[in-house]
Amino acid sequence: VRAFTAWAARTARTATDVGARLASPRAHRTLPAVLRADQAAAALDNAALGAAELDPVALRDHLLLELLYATGIRVSELCGLDVDDVDDHRRTLRVLGKGAKERTVVYGAPAAAALDAWRTGGRPHLAVAGSPPALLLGARGGRLDPRIARAVVHDAARSVPGAPDIAPHGLRHSAATHLLEGGADLRSVQELLGHASPATTQLYTHVTADRLRAVHDAAHPRA
Repeated sequence: VRAFTAWAARTARTATDVGARLASPRAHRTLPAVLRADQAAAALDNAALGAAELDPVALRDHLLLELLYATGIRVSELCGLDVDDVDDHRRTLRVLGKGAKERTVVYGAPAAAALDAWRTGGRPHLAVAGSPPALLLGARGGRLDPRIARAVVHDAARSVPGAPDIAPHGLRHSAATHLLEGGADLRSVQELLGHASPATTQLYTHVTADRLRAVHDAAHPRA
């Protein structure tokens, strides 16, 4: 429309370029569905209860959830991890992200405990002669399929009453949101998530701001 009105004004078909007052529409960005911190904790606690029975698949699923939430990595990155991508001493993972870009992410004590339980009581029971060096294995001993990982996350979310039904990317959103709510700076979260642009990470600040606004409206005497 602006190109047309500019042409019309330039060729004296109109007295002024009325299209110059038109603003470009802003791209609509949908806020991602995220778990509250207590909902994420409940989902992980439920997975830990299943892992306590020492079933190999339950041990794997518990680790899967702990790592996704602790690190914020993508499900494709998680399924692409090999055993030697883990640095136990530093509690870090070597992750190959989009564009074959390598980065290092960190995890905490709960994920470390789930990792130890999986490697000692889970992975050896699923590994077969032709198993790849993948950290996470499927029931037949191959590298874990991302579709299975997505189903695990959906099931974990459904195990928590009132929690939104999220996919692995929703758990990634949740990790980023909770980091920012806990005081992490945007640049650090950008590095952790492997975002090429800080603009992508800034999406999570809108989620945080909405939460802060809700808390403020409910609790502040001058709200």
